Amino acid sequence: MTKFCSVISELVSRDNILVLGHVMPDGDDISSVASLTEGLRRIGKNVRAGIDSVIPSYYKLFFAVNSIETFEQLCGFQPDLIVVVDCSSPDRVGRFQSLLRTARLIVIDHHETNLMFGDLNLIDIKSASTAQMVYNINKAIGITYDSELATTNYLGIATDTGFFKYSNTDATVLKIAAELVELGAKPYFVASVILENKTIEQLKLLARMIDHTVIEEKLAYSWLSYEDYSTLGCTEDDSSGFVSELRSIKSVEVAILFSEYPKGEVHVSFRSKQWLNVSKIAAALGGGGHARAAGCSYKNADIKRVMDEVLKLTREALVGSEYEVGQIPQANL
Repeated sequence: MTKFCSVISELVSRDNILVLGHVMPDGDDISSVASLTEGLRRIGKNVRAGIDSVIPSYYKLFFAVNSIETFEQLCGFQPDLIVVVDCSSPDRVGRFQSLLRTARLIVIDHHETNLMFGDLNLIDIKSASTAQMVYNINKAIGITYDSELATTNYLGIATDTGFFKYSNTDATVLKIAAELVELGAKPYFVASVILENKTIEQLKLLARMIDHTVIEEKLAYSWLSYEDYSTLGCTEDDSSGFVSELRSIKSVEVAILFSEYPKGEVHVSFRSKQWLNVSKIAAALGGGGHARAAGCSYKNADIKRVMDEVLKLTREALVGSEYEVGQIPQANL
């Protein structure tokens, strides 16, 4: 509680604030950046927001997301406080990393692999999403919510819980979601934009991933090469969520998707169902995340060599972490 109060005090006392998210942003990250930025603007703060990646176009349908700027646009801004959200390590902010020591730094995150790189670190691994933490911060400050802000904040909670089907969905998450709906959030709009907005090219890319899929007892993995993306006119944004399709296969405990985009840059997405802590595998490879959802990245890499390294470590982890039926522990996200 002391750290929470300290964060509130810092946000209220500073005038020029920069809010940053991570590269390759997901719904939680985009929601957290936009919701915190808009909340602080509503109490008169001079706040700017940045993400050093292209934001998928469908997220721009949400209020305040269009105000998120690029690294180039923000280079001249001189904040007296920088707030990094949903990032477990400083490199996750991309080129903004060079600015992190130019002002006092607050880190707000829910990843258990967080490196505690801020001057003040508010890390809550029990929180289902960073957007949930942002809502609590905005509420404590006294931010007035309308339907637009409520919907944007709800976005992060919905996406990071898999629309309330992941094991990190608990009573607290549902209560906060209900509060946001009471404030005007539109669950049907969020679900429609995120879940019912696929192109025919994405479906063809999904079919290609399925063609590449290999199943080894409790492990399912697949890959998409740069050529797969380019021949279908797709980018890595188009394969968002594909790894969850692999996890949905019966009898599979862990799923891995290897995606190469752009050429030579390989991203590894891990998902597990019940007992394998994939964040430990990702951390060993220079990445991070949650017990049931994690990832890591390689640059100037050959996708086949990456697959060999990652699969070897995962197979070892599966053998070393097996539980007998009836002894599966509760998920700890």
